[in-house]
Amino acid sequence: MELSIYDIIVGPVVSNKAYRLHQTLKQITLQVHPEANKTLVAQAMNKLFNVKVESVRIIVRKGKQRISRSRNVSVDNLRKIAIVKLKKGQDMNLFGDAAMAVEHANAEQSARVQSNN
Repeated sequence: MELSIYDIIVGPVVSNKAYRLHQTLKQITLQVHPEANKTLVAQAMNKLFNVKVESVRIIVRKGKQRISRSRNVSVDNLRKIAIVKLKKGQDMNLFGDAAMAVEHANAEQSARVQSNN
């Protein structure tokens, strides 16, 4: 099966760990097609988002096997996650305004704690 660059990247992974990686280490966490490899992910990032990629790490999460009461076995889908590290000077606003909202909420909370003391 031939993959196009639009098929390789499925979407971003939105979690606390992905947000922390993006803020501290400038690494982007993406869900990718199960047949994609590191070079395809790097090429897709370069062509779709115009960013230079330093390295790509891939995690394969195999589907969990479940057995129902009637002894039917079903398996969840395989998930492939790529953690992409961008070169210095490159940036990609993956979380958008959500990042500013979180920082604003943290600042307000710390201000309230200081005013109470």
